[in-house]
Amino acid sequence: MAGTITALVAQKRNKERVNIYLDGEFAFGLAMIEALKLHKGQKLSDEDIARLQALDEIEKAHERALNYLSYRPRSVDEVRRNLSEKYPEPAIEMVLERLERAGLLDDQAFARFWVENRDQFKPRSERALRYELRQKGIDDADIDLALEALDEADAARRAADDQVRRYRHADEETFRKRMSDFLARRGFSYGIIRDVVDQLWDERSSQTDTHDHL
Repeated sequence: MAGTITALVAQKRNKERVNIYLDGEFAFGLAMIEALKLHKGQKLSDEDIARLQALDEIEKAHERALNYLSYRPRSVDEVRRNLSEKYPEPAIEMVLERLERAGLLDDQAFARFWVENRDQFKPRSERALRYELRQKGIDDADIDLALEALDEADAARRAADDQVRRYRHADEETFRKRMSDFLARRGFSYGIIRDVVDQLWDERSSQTDTHDHL
């Protein structure tokens, strides 16, 4: 494929990529950032082309990673798994290092985000959160830091408050079973579940007694 560059033409569908023509024939596409280093009349050997294509793999992997990160923060392992579907390991490692240097990948920050997001929108136990973070490749030290401020009893109560309306007309046995099962699925321990369900039932009973006396 070695030859002389006769044209560098921006792609119509993606202005960030350039088509490289050698000896009047289309040869390969290249990221704009790399194409800017080339010029018409420049001779490219097979080794030059292989090097440019390897660099292009890195740029394409970087773009894919940025797109993947645009939806929500990700762990390093999540990005690695996503890129491994299409790109070779050397390219992936270079992209991960580049993203970490830019502050776009940080497992400690990701772990904090995950715990805070869960705690706000879908409270669950420390055990459940620890499992989720391990599944995302976060190491135990970063998980421990992220979970330091978690109040499991408060999280269980908030989770239950979002669910309790469903069983406002249930008898005590059904109420206790359904609420206990729900909290167990969120990973809370028996002791926390018992205390929260007791509180909820006592509050409901008090409200019922108050209404009965009105």
